[in-house]
Parts: sequence; structure tokens; C-alpha cells
Amino acid sequence: MMLSLIIISAILVFLVIHFRLYLIFFTENRLIILMYHQIGEKSTDDLMVSLDNLERQFKYLKDKNYTSKFFSEINIPTKNNIILTFDDGYKNNFDYLPSLLEKYNLKAVIFIPTKFIQEGYKDYPMMTFEDIRNLDQNYFEIALHTHAHENLRTLTPEEIEKDLETNMQILNDHHIRYKKVLAYPYGKYPKKDEDKKKLFLTLKKLGIDFAVRIGNRVNYYPSKKYELCRIDIKGDDSIEKFKLKLIFGKLKLF
Repeated sequence: MMLSLIIISAILVFLVIHFRLYLIFFTENRLIILMYHQIGEKSTDDLMVSLDNLERQFKYLKDKNYTSKFFSEINIPTKNNIILTFDDGYKNNFDYLPSLLEKYNLKAVIFIPTKFIQEGYKDYPMMTFEDIRNLDQNYFEIALHTHAHENLRTLTPEEIEKDLETNMQILNDHHIRYKKVLAYPYGKYPKKDEDKKKLFLTLKKLGIDFAVRIGNRVNYYPSKKYELCRIDIKGDDSIEKFKLKLIFGKLKLF
């Protein structure tokens, strides 16, 4: 009997620590960052959330009094903090997000890889620089996704610096206001400590305030500013799965 209690207690402690469940009681330090890509009438793959699903998710966040933030507001003390992020600058973000964000009084951060805007990406319709510039700043914050959207693990610190400088310069040239927040392409950055240290020094040199990976975990904030985790919202996630992800991040079990 005693052994069973010890095992159960150990499992509970592991779950609380691994999924950071203790943050439920420290809502000012709990920061959820959600990652989206495309929006469509129907979900066709993991990277496209259906319009109906997205509206259900937004309504749930509004009903449960989540505090929707920009990265520029991250240090303002509030409870139930959440940041909604959308990668790559797809045209369907421009088509669908403004009315939904206004309806539910939410905010979104769009990470822009400038090469995708200049040259396109596969066959997907992308926003134009004019579209990006005309997004309502009450509801949208623009941030960095590198210029060429390459895996940073394959680049030298010098190549990363040059690419990010290009990313920022092009946005400046098109008179687009942006925040120095970076989403790592593919969620990847160097794993080795020495390479990671070099990357972080490069980001600091460029004045990057924060950087986000995937990680699929709720953040304790303040935490490592260049390793903030995002929770990946899949195209066919049900509202029940969405609710669970807000608590646990991504569980292997579902």
C-alpha cells in the first residue's frame, strides 16, 4: 500500500512539473503562446485551421477571460496571458483575421519572412507589403521570421545576422512597423550549447527582444527570452483538444 502511494505521488509530481501545472496557481507568470499558420473555409492539412474551428477557439478565449497580448506588452502584469501568433504572412490571414480579432477583442502577432512576400511561397497566395502595412495596429503586431526562412541550424552566426538584417531592412524600406521578436523557421535553432550561445549573442547584438521556438509547453514568465515555447494548434484540433492544449501544451497521448 505504501509503495503504491509513493509511486502515485511520484507520478503526480512528475506531471505537475513536466506540464507546469503549478502555473495554474500563478496566472501572472503563466504565458501561453499559440502557433497558427493558415486559415481556410475547411481544414485541408495540419497547417490550415478551419474558420469555424478558429472562431470557436477565439470565442472560448474571450469567454474565459484570457488576456490577449502583443510581445510589446509582455512585461505588463496581467492574468491568464496569451499571445496568438501566425507564421509566414498568408493572404488568408489578411482576409479572415481582422474581423475575428475585432469581434472577440483579441490581438495577433504575424511573423513575416520577407522573401515569401517578395517572391511568393509555393502556390499559396501571400499578403503584399501594402496588406501588411494596412493591418490595424490595435489588433496586429508584426514581427520577424527571417528573410529566407532557412533552418538556422544550417547557418553560421554571420549568415544568420545577415539574413535578419535583410529581414528588418526590407520591412523598414516598406515603412512597416515591427517588433524585434523572432520566430525560428521550422521552430529550429542550434542544439549544442556553444552554437546556441553564438546565436543568442547574435540576436542580442541585433537588439532582438524575444525569440520563440515550438516546444509545445506553457511558459513560466519571465523565462529564457530566446527560448519561449509555442503550442502548435493543428488544423483539425477539436475544441476539446484545444482546451487541453491550453493547460498541458501538446500531450503525446492525443
